[in-house]
Order: sequence, then C-alpha cells, then structure tokens
Amino acid sequence: MEQVERDAMEFDVMIVGAGPAGLSAACRLMQQAGEAGRELTVCMVEKGSEVGAHILSGAIFEPRALQELFPDWQERGAPLTTPAVRDEVYLLKDDTKAWKLPNALVPPSMHNTGGEITRYVISAGNLCRWLAEQAEGLGVEIFPGFAAQEVIVEDGAVRGIVIGDMGVAADGTPQDGYTPGMELRAKYTLFAEGSRGHLGKRLIERFELDEGRDPQHYGIGLKELWDIPAEKHQPGLILHGSGWPLDKQAQGGWFLYHAENRQAVVGLIVDLSYRNPWLSPFDEFQRLKHHPVLKHHLEGGERVAYGARAITKGGLNCLPKMTFPGGLLIGCDAGTLNFAKIKGLHTAMKSGLVAGETVFEAIMSGDEGGQELSAFTAKWERSWAHAELEASASFGSAIHRYGTVLGGAYNFTNQLLGGRLPNLHDTTADHASLEPAAECEQIVYPKPDGKLSFDKLSSVFLSNTNHEENQPCHLRLTDPELPIRENLPRYAEPAQRYCPAGVYEVVEDDHGKPRFQINFQNCVHCKTCDIKDPAQNITWIAPEGGGGPNYPNM
Repeated sequence: MEQVERDAMEFDVMIVGAGPAGLSAACRLMQQAGEAGRELTVCMVEKGSEVGAHILSGAIFEPRALQELFPDWQERGAPLTTPAVRDEVYLLKDDTKAWKLPNALVPPSMHNTGGEITRYVISAGNLCRWLAEQAEGLGVEIFPGFAAQEVIVEDGAVRGIVIGDMGVAADGTPQDGYTPGMELRAKYTLFAEGSRGHLGKRLIERFELDEGRDPQHYGIGLKELWDIPAEKHQPGLILHGSGWPLDKQAQGGWFLYHAENRQAVVGLIVDLSYRNPWLSPFDEFQRLKHHPVLKHHLEGGERVAYGARAITKGGLNCLPKMTFPGGLLIGCDAGTLNFAKIKGLHTAMKSGLVAGETVFEAIMSGDEGGQELSAFTAKWERSWAHAELEASASFGSAIHRYGTVLGGAYNFTNQLLGGRLPNLHDTTADHASLEPAAECEQIVYPKPDGKLSFDKLSSVFLSNTNHEENQPCHLRLTDPELPIRENLPRYAEPAQRYCPAGVYEVVEDDHGKPRFQINFQNCVHCKTCDIKDPAQNITWIAPEGGGGPNYPNM
C-alpha cells in the first residue's frame, strides 16, 4: 500500500495496553493532576474489543498496589469478593497418585492464607474493567478496539504510536471503508502490552534494553472456567501442584481455584524451555484434568470458557532496562511478574504507579518530553515490587537447572535463608532449547472424552475468538519456506503442537507435498509462536483492532 497521509492527535501521555500496569499508571497520573490542579491529557489504546477482552490470568490477587492506588477500593466496589481461605499443594506422582505436601514443606512464597495481607481469587479481566471505570472517571481517554501498530521514533526518542489501518484486504489493498491509522503523539509513551508485546519486543531490540541481562524466559498458561455443582463449590479454596504429566517432559505447574458464583478456574503453566518437540501444552492440560485430584472438583460441571496466554517469567535476572528516550516499558511487557509467587498483577500495578509518578514529575518540571526518565529506575529499585523480584531472582533458573523437585528444594531453602544462596542464571533462550524430534520420545495423547478433556477447535470456540477473514495475516514468516524445509524434518514442525489454538498445520498440497498452513482466524494472541519457534521465523504483529479473543471474566 502506498504511503498515506495520517491525521495526528497530541497528548501529554500515551499508554499502550489497558492491562493492570497501564491502567494503574493512567489512574495515578490523573490523581496527581487533580491534586495539583493541573490539566493533563492521557490517552490509552487497547487492541481488544473492550477492556478485559484479552486479559487472562489465574488469578490470586494480592491487593498491595491497589491499596496504594485506591485506599477506598472496597467502597468503590472493586471486584474482590472471594478471599483465599485454604491452600492445598500437591505433587502428582502419576496419572492416579499424588502426594499432598504438608504446610511446613510449602515454600513461603506459595502461602496465600494467613499473614497481614488478605489475598483474593479474582477475575483479572473484571479487575481491569473496574480500573478502566476509575480511569475514565478521572478523565483518561480509553479507546478499545484500536491496535498500536508502529512506534514513532524521531531524533532517537519515542514520540508516540501509529494506530493500525482499518479495512485493509488480505492482499494489502484498501477495501471499502478503509481508514488509515492515526498518529497518536505524546510527550511520553508507556508500553504496557502484556507478555511479549510486539512493540515492546522492538523497543528492547532498538534501544538494546536487554544488554547484560539473561535471555527472557516464558511459560504458556492455559486456563478454563467451569461452572461446578453447588455441593462441590468451596469459595476461596486454592490448589496448586506440579509433577505429572510434566515430570519427565518439561517443567511447569497447575492451579485450580474456587471463585465466586459457583465457578472454578483450572489451568496449567508449561515452561517454554521444554526440549521435546513432540510435547503439546494444550494436550498436557487436557489429560491433567483426568487426575483424581482435579477430577474431583470438575466432574459434573460444565466448561464455559477457555484461553491461553504467554507468561513473562524470567524475573530479575532477565528484566530489561525499562527506560528509553521518550518512554517506559512496564508490567509484563518488561517482565515484572514474581514467578515464585505465581503472581504478577500486583507487581505490574506497582510498576504502573511508579511510572505514573515519574512521568508526572517530569511534566510538572516543564519537561517537553523525549527525555530518558532515569528517575524511574531509582524509584523502581527502591520499591517493594523490585525487592520481591530480587528475593526470587534464582527461582526460574533453579528449576531449569535442577528440575521441578530439586529446583523447588533449592528455592525453598533459599527462601528460608533469606536469599543467601548464589544467584543462578539460565542463558539459554527458550527457542534454542528444542532437541531434534528423532532424538526424543514421541508423545501419544489420549483422545478427549468431551466431559473433562476437549479438542482445540471446540476450545477456541469458547474463547469467542474472531478475526475478519479478509485482512492481512498477522503471523508473519520471515522465510515462508523454512517451516517445511527445516522445521519439519528436524523438529516435526513443533508449531503444530505448541500453538494452543490450532493455528498452524502441515497439510498436503494438490501434489501430495507438505505445506505449512496458518489459520490466523483461530489465534488467541498468546504469543507462544513468536517465542518458541526454533528459527525465530514467526513474528506476531497486531491484527486489525478488535480482533482476537473476547474473554468474559478470565
């Protein structure tokens, strides 16, 4: 398509992504502006059809940052209604047996009951919807259904973003109703896209933000929402576990939480450093639910929602520099999750609070934008969120190096000793960990029974995923021939299995030759392909705004 003339709008602050980090930053900015009697323009764009449509998390929520942002959150009606009441932690030995860990052997970071802070079983999507209401009440302009497609960089500084064009056909030509994307310019731009943000990825590379850091590490989190029988419902019950079925194939762990309204959420996190290309995270999750420990809670219920999302879990050793001229990288776009707690909402929100305070100070000083906000780094490193990451810096590396059981023992001991054991590193990127398919055991998964386990297509249906078919594919191949030429013979083309939505297939063409097919309409925006492809040949970019999943209360 030819170069088009774009309209432009100017703001004081631009925020990309209406997740917990971005919304917290927006609210804090406007709170300070109100206290100072200063007019401030803050704009937020969200690629989902509505705020919360693309939000997926466990989630057990620690409201520490929320308390700082809105001390009266209870009076305001924040959707925190189910306090955690009991923890159970299991090590699954095989498909029938399990060992329930005594409380004394559960790492302190895994305790969700007791102590000074009450934790809650929540819907992260509903929390973001509520935060968006607070932000709009404070004067933030939020535009859902608009995907940030490019970063505006001028004279070495970020000056805003370009919204993706609307109404572009699959061949790149404009359709009826074509609308070119606008330039949204700002003094400062905050990127809060969530895990493996496609603009955050470019910023890290352009400004070398990961220099001197370990490669970032990720997991894929798969989650389902179930309506369960009333007699089985125990609001606030929290189950975590590890072991089977991942004990020999990969690291990871599962969760099952009893939420409000007679619902339970169940999920599996698979570390994307796994080696066996035959492994399918989706199918591991489906067979996991047949284990008696989980089956007991789900049997007789109905699955009502499904989704998947990458998790940025490398921790402090992998955390990139979060500042660059003209902006900040916050939340899971940077990697602020505390994986030792399996919690990231509270640390993401805290990074947003620090960002909001830093940006407001700069603007109040008369700063016209484009500077590098080095004050953010000092504030962030003094925060309790950074202290949490510092205390658990070796958590993921220990599990990668020693496995779930021994790595867990290392982390348990390190927590008891106050973090005095040596800091461990893992310098192998997730995409570089696969071994040749011929050298690995092929995994044969049981067929789904339609009661506890299901296939990918029926699961994608429950994610309410939709993309306009006549638009450019948002999953770009650097070399279109590479999947068949290299990945298929060496790794049995693992995209067929690591994708949790059936996007990638190897099919035969009219001449009986294998062909790599991309069903981009199924994409749930998890970003796993962008992370795990061994050749780094797949690049995820934002599709037309509003496309993708439409999660309810995930």
